[in-house]
Amino acid sequence: MSELAEAVIHIVDDDESMRTALSRLLRIAGYRVYAYASAGEFLVAEPIPLPGCIVLDVELPGPNGLELQHALHRRGDATPIVFISAYQDIPKTVLAMKSGASDFLLKPIDAQALFAAIESALAGHDPAPEPHTTLPYDAVALSDRECVVLRGITAGRLNKQIAADLRLSERTIKSCRAELMRKFGAHSLAELVRFSERASR
Repeated sequence: MSELAEAVIHIVDDDESMRTALSRLLRIAGYRVYAYASAGEFLVAEPIPLPGCIVLDVELPGPNGLELQHALHRRGDATPIVFISAYQDIPKTVLAMKSGASDFLLKPIDAQALFAAIESALAGHDPAPEPHTTLPYDAVALSDRECVVLRGITAGRLNKQIAADLRLSERTIKSCRAELMRKFGAHSLAELVRFSERASR
């Protein structure tokens, strides 16, 4: 991690205990860390002219994490973002990833997953390995149902909404989603969105 020793990690989370724990963990790992309790606090802070990464909670009081992401885009700030959340929220995960987030991790945060996500974000590439293919959907051998479910997932629709659309049980959709994760080699919803976006290009 020596080549990243000068990197600055900005933690934006309204949970003081989480900010403290993540700050301690990342400082021990050798990073320079700054912590903020809100999007507004981060936006008015003095810019730090060093390479960095933002570890950003989705659910914040006032402007939320997605709104902060959009605000940074508007002012031309391309600092990579690793989102964190206590909730598996499909629409927000999809929106964050499609808007350029580097990764999306669920709390409680696994330390090794966080280090991997941050290092990859700082290095400017995806945190996960390439999927086993970058071919179009049909070349990945997806069934018609899997293609429809995948389109629903990447549109940010919930399992129950996709199930209603297809007149299938939610359990069937969950099973189909698990099979999609297997075929794309994805370990999370964020990875599935990233891989499917790349495969459809």
